[in-house]
Amino acid sequence: MYDTICNLIPPDPDYPPRARTIDILYRVLNGTLYDVLPHNFHEEYSIGGEYIPLRKRRPSVRYGLCRIVVEDSVALLFSEGHFPTVDCTDVVVRETLSDIFEEAALNQIMTEAAICGSVGSVAILMRVLRGRVFFQVLNTRYLTPIWDPGAPDSLLMVRERYKVSGQRLIDTGYQIADPESDYWFERRWDTEAETWFNPVAVSAKAGAGIDLDRSTRHGLGFVPIVWVRNLPGSSATGDTNDGACTFQAAIAAQIEIDYQLSQAGRGLKYSSDPTLLIKEPAVSDGNIIKGAGNALVVGEKGDARLLEIGGTASGAVIEYVRMLRELALESVHGNRSSADRLTAAQSGRALELMNQGLLWLADNLRISYGNMALLALSRMILRAAQVFRLQVMGREVPALDPAARLSVRWPQWYPFTADDRQKTAQTVVALVDAGLLSRAAAVTTIADVFDVTDIAGELKNISSTDDTDE
Repeated sequence: MYDTICNLIPPDPDYPPRARTIDILYRVLNGTLYDVLPHNFHEEYSIGGEYIPLRKRRPSVRYGLCRIVVEDSVALLFSEGHFPTVDCTDVVVRETLSDIFEEAALNQIMTEAAICGSVGSVAILMRVLRGRVFFQVLNTRYLTPIWDPGAPDSLLMVRERYKVSGQRLIDTGYQIADPESDYWFERRWDTEAETWFNPVAVSAKAGAGIDLDRSTRHGLGFVPIVWVRNLPGSSATGDTNDGACTFQAAIAAQIEIDYQLSQAGRGLKYSSDPTLLIKEPAVSDGNIIKGAGNALVVGEKGDARLLEIGGTASGAVIEYVRMLRELALESVHGNRSSADRLTAAQSGRALELMNQGLLWLADNLRISYGNMALLALSRMILRAAQVFRLQVMGREVPALDPAARLSVRWPQWYPFTADDRQKTAQTVVALVDAGLLSRAAAVTTIADVFDVTDIAGELKNISSTDDTDE
């Protein structure tokens, strides 16, 4: 069924095949895949009385299984209680990066990037405007990266090129002669500038000239874009610029669930209004009013009965849907836990074991969006500080070491219970007393458990408390 729907989405020969694949995956993610089907689910017959097959009807019930898997996994990456910390031995670098992340709402940016990138890839653009750092998530459907042959992990240029209507360009401030025509919109980012080009009609053969008013020179010496490949493995697009899609293996099951639930709903509607069957010879009057208050008189050899659908069919559909959901979640490492199975408060470790599949998925995503993307954005900020006089929270950023060593520190998957915190504290105290763990390492170990944000300040307070006690 998935291939049948995809065949209804015509390819555009002006775009590479990768663009169409990403477009289809976005439709699945956003719940718009069925928009290409011409009929609603309740339209069983055309105006001419011809039966409309299910493959041409949009399901009336839509269960966003793929979206649920993506949002559950991203919640374990960048939700309020799971956002990582960029650590550095340089206190100035660490505190400055933390302030910039907070002011730029990087938590929200990375959440959006991880959801958007679940189709295979995403790009995050950094801009410095009036000394402040801003980030923007870019859909990679129309982006083409050019990599440095001598450093395959470094970008030489990123090009964006797609078709847009003339009226849309007029709405954004362009002077367009023909609003009804389509135009090519193009811009490029390289190591020195962000270059915009004048829109050119799709039918035109001439190249686009540079839009000097919108183009800017940043002079950073690097492309201010982080290109993120979603997951390791073969991509749905067949392009090495994309990673594996998070929900690819669950798409077919989601479509089957949507149609099965739609059919079950259709059956229940029929059951609530059963069809009356009259066997001839019957009454001569063809006007029949159904209801217990209206007697139906039939002939000696006639018969009348209600055609109803048994409830066992609906129960079988629900059971089948449950099985499909379990198989789909297992195939994409989704959250298969149920609140009905929780009889008492569980420890953080117990919750981890229960949701092991989802944690495996989130753990792989941590590599792409945390250890690679977040660190790459941090290093871009340090390098940008050598070119621009950055500001954060109303104050000027001090000199930053661009060669400072950075690392990502992730919090626990699930918050500790009181019993977990007690056992952790007892273990840390025993290790410190035995001389097997330093006080600094101990505070770092329990920082996330007890919500310690400033480790250096906490150690200083501990030292001052010890001096006072003496």
